[in-house]
Parts: sequence; structure tokens; C-alpha cells
Amino acid sequence: MTLGDLPDTLPIFPLGGALLLPRSDLPLNIFEPRYLRMVSDALKGPRLIGMVQPDSDQGLADESNPQASPSIYGVGCAGRITSFAETPDGRMMIVLTGICRFRIRTEVPRGDLPYRVVQPDFESFKADLEDGPSFINLDRTVLQTAFDELLGLDNMRIDWSEVADATDEDLVNVLAMMSPYSPPEQHALLEAPDLSARAKVLSALTDIALAEKKGHTRTLLN
Repeated sequence: MTLGDLPDTLPIFPLGGALLLPRSDLPLNIFEPRYLRMVSDALKGPRLIGMVQPDSDQGLADESNPQASPSIYGVGCAGRITSFAETPDGRMMIVLTGICRFRIRTEVPRGDLPYRVVQPDFESFKADLEDGPSFINLDRTVLQTAFDELLGLDNMRIDWSEVADATDEDLVNVLAMMSPYSPPEQHALLEAPDLSARAKVLSALTDIALAEKKGHTRTLLN
């Protein structure tokens, strides 16, 4: 896919806690009527949807008001619907595969559409369309140890054997997408210019979260 293949307008899905990165897969359970309509419309066209992070609690949105426009960050990631299935109760189970990040030029008047549409600018992130380095100078042991400790404080575990053969890019992206970080923190991961920068942001966020949780644990014990 090239820049010329990308659309001039893009439906967006503002959703805190759902980070999409280029060349990574994001499963989504769609049940709100406005987003069921969005998926249905996307399937009739290029199958592209833009995932964006809300930039405040308002972004976790009043779903009872289809015309609500929660504040969002100015950068998102376009994903292509690569898998979809309807459930008996009317939901849609889809998988978005990240294609390219974008900056929001402007929001398009939605007319009678229940979801939001923007004009995306992909130029700044055109490198997403090329195969970047799969491996970097990543200390996987240090990163995995920090994640083990962080998740262990919440009685969670990761089966590292499932990612033992993963590239550095896949490992960093999977951990970034599954991390329980806030929308601003996830946005920082999204905006990182390249894989090395994203790995550094991820490590820093993990160290901060780990320190905060340990401090909180000591406070409770005292």
C-alpha cells in the first residue's frame, strides 16, 4: 500500500485503552449502534477505520448521545478490517490491522452519520508503509522482567513462551497495546517516531508504573 492508496476521509473510533500500532492487530468487540454502522459502512469501502485516543475523561464518552464529540488527540492510526464476524446477539467481532498513523487535518461535518469522520494527513508517517527494522538494540530480558513484576503486583502473568520467537517490533508493539496505561500514555507510545523511541517510551512508562505501584503497596502495608 502507498500514500496514494489511502483515503481522503476516514471514520474514527475514539476509544481509551485501545491502542493500534502499524503492523499490529487489534481485536475489537463492536456493540454500540453508531460503531456497528461505522463497521458496516467501512466494509463497503476500503475497510479502513482510524483509532484515536480521547484526551480527557470526556473521551470515554456519552454513548447515549450519538452526536457527542469528545475531545481527542490529533494523531491516530488507520487500521484495515482484516477479520470480522457477526454474533447471534448483533455484535461484530473484528480485527483491525494497523496500516499507517495520521494527523487529523480537520473533522468533516458528519451530516446524518452517527460516527465521526476526519480528513487525515498520512504524510508525516509515510515510513509506516515501509518495512522498518524488526530488531533493534532491545534488552528483552530487562523489559520482560519489569513487565513480569508490574503485572505480578496485580496477580497477572504473561506466557513469554508465546512471544519467544517474536521480533523486537512485535514484542514492543504487543506489550504497548496490552499495557494498562492511560490515554495520554498510550498516545505517547503512538506518537513515538520509530521502534527504538517506542521501546524507550514503553520502558520508561513501565518503570514509572512499577515505582508507583510499589510505593502504593508500601503505603498500604504501613
